[in-house]
Amino acid sequence: MASTMYGYARVSSREQNLDRQLDALRAFGVEDGAVYADKASGKDFERPAWHRLMGELRPGDVLAVKSIDRLGRDYAEILDVWRDVTKARGVFVVVLDMPVLDTREERDGITGVLIADIVLQLLSYVAQIERENIRQRQAEGIAAAKARGVSFGRPRKKRPANYQETREAFWGGRITRKEAAARCNIRTSLKKLGLGPLGAIS
Repeated sequence: MASTMYGYARVSSREQNLDRQLDALRAFGVEDGAVYADKASGKDFERPAWHRLMGELRPGDVLAVKSIDRLGRDYAEILDVWRDVTKARGVFVVVLDMPVLDTREERDGITGVLIADIVLQLLSYVAQIERENIRQRQAEGIAAAKARGVSFGRPRKKRPANYQETREAFWGGRITRKEAAARCNIRTSLKKLGLGPLGAIS
């Protein structure tokens, strides 16, 4: 049975243009009728055209994309889909912007599938390290700012001048919660002012 060449293109929003990807797929030899395109976020694989494409693919077919990030923005998800397409479905994948990600060819006795897997694992590792480095830099920046006396979060509200008197009247049963809130000119729960069971504010 003859194999078919398919293309997949994606942009993240309806305002973005698919033309560059479509032109690249045509230049590679994918016919317009075999191109599936989504205008959807890369955060997951819940995309209508992608699911239709998965229903069409057969072993030996070729799937071309302009760049690896068209499959998604998270390498863990991309790796899962890559394995599903290449191994479970037996479909060849070609990433036009990265010729090394071409599972059709064998180079010096090494299959393109193996080479692509190694490259993707490396890219996934680099992306994970970069995420960890970003988190570490953020944590170090926060720690350094705190050491300089920079405070984070919303500033603590000052107690009203009549706080202690109102608190004693409330706990003494002479006024209700609603009356205590009105005296302190607040709308929030009295627990947040230390008038409720949680105790006094610091």
